Amino acid sequence: MKTLMVFDFDHTVVDDNSDTWVIRSLPSQTLPDSVKKSYRKGQWTEFMGRVMKYIGEQEVSPDSIRSVMETIPFTAGMKDLLTFISEHKSTIDCIVISDSNSLFIDWIIQASGFHAAIDQVYTNPAKFNELGYMEVQNYHSHDCDQCSVNLCKKKVLEVYLSEQSDRGVEYEQVFYSGDGRNDFCPTSCLRGNDFVMPRKGYTLEKLLVTLQDQKDNSSLRAKVIAWSSGTDILKELKASIKF
Repeated sequence: MKTLMVFDFDHTVVDDNSDTWVIRSLPSQTLPDSVKKSYRKGQWTEFMGRVMKYIGEQEVSPDSIRSVMETIPFTAGMKDLLTFISEHKSTIDCIVISDSNSLFIDWIIQASGFHAAIDQVYTNPAKFNELGYMEVQNYHSHDCDQCSVNLCKKKVLEVYLSEQSDRGVEYEQVFYSGDGRNDFCPTSCLRGNDFVMPRKGYTLEKLLVTLQDQKDNSSLRAKVIAWSSGTDILKELKASIKF
């Protein structure tokens, strides 16, 4: 049986928010208030559509955007972790579930040379239209009231595990590593021998601490191990597969 590694992307694989990093492609490196103030709670993907439209209107080319995105830093230790995963694909599957978009993640992963480590990326699809503006769509629709309208990571993970099971692939352990509020929902579908690994000092860790302190915390079965760098995750991964 294999091990599954599930990553969030922003502030997990990379040490920043790719959706805000792209603003560095603007000559002014800032958005006007009219765009900044257009965000509505739970509608981040729609907001990013307006951001990318504005960037396109400033005649920033797709190549310029890509060049900027390729400079986003990886989180400390994450490259070593991804290298280990890429060298042990016979025993480790790896997926990314992210609220970023397909172009940003693909550019960053391609530039870093880590495509071999990651089997599948689940994120909001993006493309450039005929005007040269990037358009971002919702990944899917769902009925989860905990998640933003465009993406429920629990639903994505449950569908992935079900499809893998249909192919005859079962996982002895699942490692889920993330940092944000939208990484909280999928922790409830993890089992007792799985691991949820929140980044220290970030929202997911705080939510898990609050849940653990509650009397009725039966929705959390997985072991919780916080991390500061990819090296911490790699240590636990190696120990679990007895490497």
